[in-house]
Amino acid sequence: ARMFSATHSVLVICLILGGTNGDSVNQTEGPVTVSEGALLTLNCTYQTKYSDFYLFWYVQHLNKAPQLLLKGLTADKKVEHEGFQATLVKSDSSFHLQKRAVQASDSAVYYCALSDTVRKGCRGS
Repeated sequence: ARMFSATHSVLVICLILGGTNGDSVNQTEGPVTVSEGALLTLNCTYQTKYSDFYLFWYVQHLNKAPQLLLKGLTADKKVEHEGFQATLVKSDSSFHLQKRAVQASDSAVYYCALSDTVRKGCRGS
């Protein structure tokens, strides 16, 4: 009889998203493999010329559309959703994603994104 390890692997694929207008985000390059039940950490750092901005983590499971996972608005405030957490740390320009006990169902593509809060009118005002 074949013996199988009790440790399952979770494949997490991470992409780098480039920005425009001087704004950019850089995140952990994938693929990243994490053992089930272990701590998952995906790094995201950013550059922006704006003082007010939002940071986001999106998750895209196989054959599904991306979904918003976390949104960071306030410096040094931890945000959490479905076991995932991230803290927007403006002093080191980071919004790292973590999950303490990753599961096989967490295998997906993860995107870090940045948006300024400035909304221009139709005439650019």
